[in-house]
Amino acid sequence: MAHPEKLGKYRITGVLGEGAMGVVYRGFDPDIRRVVALKTIRHQPGLAPEATAQAAARFRNEAQAAGRLLHPGIVGVYDFGDDGQVAYIAMEYVEGHTLSAYLQQRVSFSEPDIACIVSQLCEALGHAHENGVWHRDIKPSNVIMTKAGRVKIADFGIARTDNTGLTMANSVLGTPMYMAPEQFMGRPIDHRVDLYGVGVVMYQLLAGRPPFVGPPEALMYKVVNEIPMPPSTVEGSRGFAAFDAAVARALAKDPVERWPNGAGFREAVTKALGQPLPAAVSREAVYALPMPSDFAPTERIPTQHKAGAAPPPTGTGTGATPTHWDPSVLAKVEATLAKHVGPLAAVMVRRAARECLDVPSLYQRLGEQITQQSAREAFLQHLQGTGSGSGTAGVAPTPGSTGHHRVAPPPTGGSHPTGVIPSGGPPVGEAWLEQAVRLMAAHVGPIAKVVVRRAAERTRQRDALCALLAEAVPEAARQKLLTELARIA
Repeated sequence: MAHPEKLGKYRITGVLGEGAMGVVYRGFDPDIRRVVALKTIRHQPGLAPEATAQAAARFRNEAQAAGRLLHPGIVGVYDFGDDGQVAYIAMEYVEGHTLSAYLQQRVSFSEPDIACIVSQLCEALGHAHENGVWHRDIKPSNVIMTKAGRVKIADFGIARTDNTGLTMANSVLGTPMYMAPEQFMGRPIDHRVDLYGVGVVMYQLLAGRPPFVGPPEALMYKVVNEIPMPPSTVEGSRGFAAFDAAVARALAKDPVERWPNGAGFREAVTKALGQPLPAAVSREAVYALPMPSDFAPTERIPTQHKAGAAPPPTGTGTGATPTHWDPSVLAKVEATLAKHVGPLAAVMVRRAARECLDVPSLYQRLGEQITQQSAREAFLQHLQGTGSGSGTAGVAPTPGSTGHHRVAPPPTGGSHPTGVIPSGGPPVGEAWLEQAVRLMAAHVGPIAKVVVRRAAERTRQRDALCALLAEAVPEAARQKLLTELARIA
């Protein structure tokens, strides 16, 4: 795609990444003479008006929410602009990797490092909460680790501020694996949803996986109804039982039972550590992944070449295909993603593939970049249909290796061990869905309406829809539910 030379007063100097709705550039502010990151959203006429308006509103909300905050643990926002075709946010340029990149590469953090990360998150969120901002989407991909071992919270796109119009009591916003029970149930929320998100992140750092995994419907039921096992008891965890109590309180179902604020959570983690908190994450952990400046900080904007001039090298730039992947696999993923994001799919797949080592993690990374919830779920559902259960499917062995990577297989669960959801059956109407809600309520309680609505967004074919609903209830109740659903006229 063609990149602009300037956005407002900012000169574009490189490409940092692509998302479903726009590009993040590295830019230069000529007035203050500093490097900035420019997050953009392109006005796309092909999108539904509702989706376009929602994306634009969240983009402006991100600028307004983060712009009112000034804290070393929060990515700073400097400016907002719109030239009619592209809206952009000028923000602090941070060299580092997201916490999700460390988790995907199975980087092990020591007890002091985990306590340090959680402490920094609590401190930064405390500042946000004091200023009337709730992030509402705390997750590893929104936490950046800097070269100095400090973490910064990014992406306030769905943040709630005390004057925003984006928050509704019945809205379901966030990333399901990190959402608090009240977010799923459409109940009023407050700053404690962020502390729940920090609890999930801490659990993942300790146990190597989140407290709950599975398809969206099953995940929703687990978050609302089940108590996760202590992270120190999860198979493959490194122990660290001293943190179990602090995590358990952060993950309490009732917000009243959680930590009242970030300071309380931070104090509990410090006490559990039993020693002074380090000022930063250890250099050993930080540099377990090469920092961007150690290999290439950005992709350079291509320059115009004269006729007859030699083409640029093929081994770099946004068009380079990662060598550890089978090109045919990436082509299939790209074709699937293109149905939801259009031409940006090619660039998104190549960039994500450079940091992912298996098909499930590639889909997860790409899914995080799809802003529309229904489109994201439809894209992720395709992974189940592929039957990809191998942690390294589609990945070519590196020279001198055995072809195996230290990557966990995708989570399994639900009533379909193959991960393939049945198809066929007549389409269902609103009357059928209303009866399904009543049946589901006996099994999952007040989230029944949300479960049925989200499943219906994925399919209206009766057999497939029944299978999705069955995945949302405990295994012992699935056959009974399927029998009840089959009786609906």
